[in-house]
Amino acid sequence: VIYEIDSVVPSRASDIFSIDAKSGEIRLRGTLDYETVTIYNLQIRATDKGMPPLPGHCKVVVEVEDVND
Repeated sequence: VIYEIDSVVPSRASDIFSIDAKSGEIRLRGTLDYETVTIYNLQIRATDKGMPPLPGHCKVVVEVEDVND
């Protein structure tokens, strides 16, 4: 199975998250700021290596907590 991020909402945050294509592990590339964005929606696609390849989709929601206040 190959994993990839289809889209991120808000779209300006698309470079903050990365995904390992083999394991599907999602990681942060940058910092999250509660005052800027409180919730991110990531659309994830997993595609098998069959003939023809079949995709599956899911949604990952990341909620940012305000720990400073």
